[in-house]
Amino acid sequence: MTDDAPVTEQPDIRLLDELLDDIYHGQERISQADIYRRAVAAELPAELLARIAALPQGEYAVDEAADLLGGTVG
Repeated sequence: MTDDAPVTEQPDIRLLDELLDDIYHGQERISQADIYRRAVAAELPAELLARIAALPQGEYAVDEAADLLGGTVG
């Protein structure tokens, strides 16, 4: 065991940002269900899927979704 290894790994937020960039291309608002469906199809890590699943039902603009999910798109 080395001291260099992180104790807990954080999910790669770039994956979330790329997903949001892709699904919001040409769209103003997208439902939580559609975001989740696309995230599953993109095989995002379980922690990111859990964040998306925890969003309240409704439609979100890209900046709202990024803020709520911890991404940087906006």
